[in-house]
Amino acid sequence: MRFDRHFLLSLMVAACLTQAAPVRAADPEPFSLSGPSFAGDQFDVAQQRGRVVMVFYWASDCAYCRAKLPELRANLAGWKGKPFELVTVNVDRGEADWRQYQQLKALTQAESAKRVVAMWSGATGFRHGLTAAPKKLPLTLVLDAKGVERFRVEGRLPDEVWDNVADLLP
Repeated sequence: MRFDRHFLLSLMVAACLTQAAPVRAADPEPFSLSGPSFAGDQFDVAQQRGRVVMVFYWASDCAYCRAKLPELRANLAGWKGKPFELVTVNVDRGEADWRQYQQLKALTQAESAKRVVAMWSGATGFRHGLTAAPKKLPLTLVLDAKGVERFRVEGRLPDEVWDNVADLLP
């Protein structure tokens, strides 16, 4: 059976748009995430203790994921001066699509958007606390000031996620 490109693309978009309810994490251990960022420096989430951290796993071919990135950056800008960090982790198989997106964003975004820590999961030295690659994108984790995962959302981000983050901020 042969499928055309538009049919397959619509299936991929539908998978990205499927909404899942937030899941509270049960693991009391701090989440681990480290590796090189797009900016070229080494990032380690352990150095963010005392800050609420949102980790957003996404892919270049997920339309919903790409559409959500400006909202994430807007919230980051809105919480300027608050102990909040946004980390995006791209899970594309190839690095080129991710780099192209990051370069385009750097040319078109405000200075506050450059505060986002952008990482690629295929980079040498990239490590994270997930036991497997995300099954549904986007995958959003919210870590408290101790680095412990407090909320996890697979798929579409409900508005309550921002309330959950705000509740964790001092």
